[in-house]
Amino acid sequence: MISEEQVRHVANLARLGLTDEEIGRIGGQLGAILESIDKIGELDLADVPPTANPLHLTNVLRPDEPRGELPREEALSVAPDPVDALFAVPRID
Repeated sequence: MISEEQVRHVANLARLGLTDEEIGRIGGQLGAILESIDKIGELDLADVPPTANPLHLTNVLRPDEPRGELPREEALSVAPDPVDALFAVPRID
């Protein structure tokens, strides 16, 4: 089981402001996660190759080939309110 002090430390590292009730609940959840990781550590995985994706997909994207540029009129055709043939966006202060 993970201690309340450890939960508070992890919450502080993650910059989370947790209530005392949340600390208790999350402590139990983190404890269960750590127990699951311990169980995985007990498995004999010597013959299991490292895997990043269980689906054996290599590249499902189209080839990256240069194409002509999109005409300005076509690009601006979906803009909600173009201004002077440019995209208008709200100002960020």
